[in-house]
Amino acid sequence: MVKAEKGKRGNGKVKIDQEGRSFFARFQKPHDIQSFLDDIEYDSAPGTSSPRIVMQERKANCFEGALFGAAALRMLGHKPLIVDMIAENDDDHVIALFKQNGCYGAIAKSNTTLLRFREPVYRTLRELVMSYFDFYFNILGEKTLISYSNPVDLSRFDRRDWMTTDENLDFIGDYLSEVKHHKVVSTKIRRQLTKAGNDLVRVCFDVADDDGIFKPEK
Repeated sequence: MVKAEKGKRGNGKVKIDQEGRSFFARFQKPHDIQSFLDDIEYDSAPGTSSPRIVMQERKANCFEGALFGAAALRMLGHKPLIVDMIAENDDDHVIALFKQNGCYGAIAKSNTTLLRFREPVYRTLRELVMSYFDFYFNILGEKTLISYSNPVDLSRFDRRDWMTTDENLDFIGDYLSEVKHHKVVSTKIRRQLTKAGNDLVRVCFDVADDDGIFKPEK
């Protein structure tokens, strides 16, 4: 069913079948990919499915959404890049990274409403990551983002058919733990942070899947 094909616009060899090519062809720009991720169900079950499984089952968690976003961006001619963001007393988050006109943007699936798409207007990766900072909080309103990784090019996993496999992709998550991460603020500054307001917390978690909400230590 799946065979090696020449990827679009100089992507190299990408293993994807006709169904997959037809499906990805619906995405003409990065925000089209984000709209798809916003419309599908949040998946709170453990494990990490490939973009093909996400396409078929129409559900994804944050990590699966980033992998899907990277795969879809690849078909638009971008490198399949993801960035890992680590939080304290909260879930970590993963985004798919892209550049337009020399600026960074991001695609993301999230169980909250505020950690998703970012327009490609950020001059550096740190600028992009910090656009999430004030909106990255747990249900107690505590701002929890502590670090972010160097970008990871998922083409390194092409030999394991990460875009189409039935295999659990948790090994990519294991790899992310080995990548260099950069602290976003000092420990002293973190101690002085104020909590997000109650209204903002309600907006953030208003449509969240309860099973997928991180339960922080108080």
